[in-house]
Amino acid sequence: NPEKISEANVYVQVLNVNDNAPEFPKYYETFVCENAVSGRLIQTISAVDQDDSAEGHHFYFSLSQEATNNSHFTVKDNQGS
Repeated sequence: NPEKISEANVYVQVLNVNDNAPEFPKYYETFVCENAVSGRLIQTISAVDQDDSAEGHHFYFSLSQEATNNSHFTVKDNQGS
């Protein structure tokens, strides 16, 4: 019914500012031997966000599109942080 249509502007104010970007909790240095077996786990990495507890975030890591097309490496989600 066109007579019962109305519009309203809605403004959302975000109070929590993410002033800490996710970061690695430690320095990772990884080495791969040239004769490493294909499919072998090389490194497990995690991230933390100082804005919230570790239980509050699930981080996703991925390879860039260029690396996905030209790489012998894969990234798998271990359902952790």
